[in-house]
Parts: sequence; C-alpha cells; structure tokens
Amino acid sequence: MAWLYLLIASLFECEWAIALKYTQGFSRFWPTVACLAGMGLSVFFLALAVRTLPIGTAYAVWTGIGATFTALLGMMLFDEPRDLARLLCLLLIVVGVVGLKIVSPH
Repeated sequence: MAWLYLLIASLFECEWAIALKYTQGFSRFWPTVACLAGMGLSVFFLALAVRTLPIGTAYAVWTGIGATFTALLGMMLFDEPRDLARLLCLLLIVVGVVGLKIVSPH
C-alpha cells in the first residue's frame, strides 16, 4: 500500500507544479487553490508512504516521478523544448526511480 500512496503523492506533486504555472504568481484564485490543495495532498500521501518506506527512497521516488511527469506535461502544455538531451535525462530519472523500487526492502 505504501507504494500506491507514494504514486498518488507523486501525481499530486506534478499537479501542484503545473497548477503553479497557472497561478501567475498566486494572482489567480482557482489555480492557487488547486496548487495549494495539490501541495497538501502530495505531502499527506508522502507521509502515509514513509510510515513503512525509507525516507530517502520515498523522497527520491516522489520527486523523481513528480519531476518527470511535470517536465513531460510542460512539453505538452507549454511547448517547452523536447530535444533529445532533455528526453534522455528524463529517462535517467525514470531508470533511477525503477532502480530504487527494485532494491527497496519494502
């Protein structure tokens, strides 16, 4: 169950980061609400996950999944660069996340 909580936390990590872009410096009400709610839910589910998962593993996976999905959504939603170097770097993050899952004792 901890890994499911961690996945949910990571998806909310991505949600709040994308919502942050839409807040325009916290000047827009509903995007700000979505951003702050995503932050709270992300940390809440991370806290549930670290009840049983090592904090270092959980934190690395949480930020890795969040960063990867946020970067991919940035490419799709905001026309951010999609060059090969960026994609290969994102692939390295995914490999690291999968590696941590494989070697994790839980």
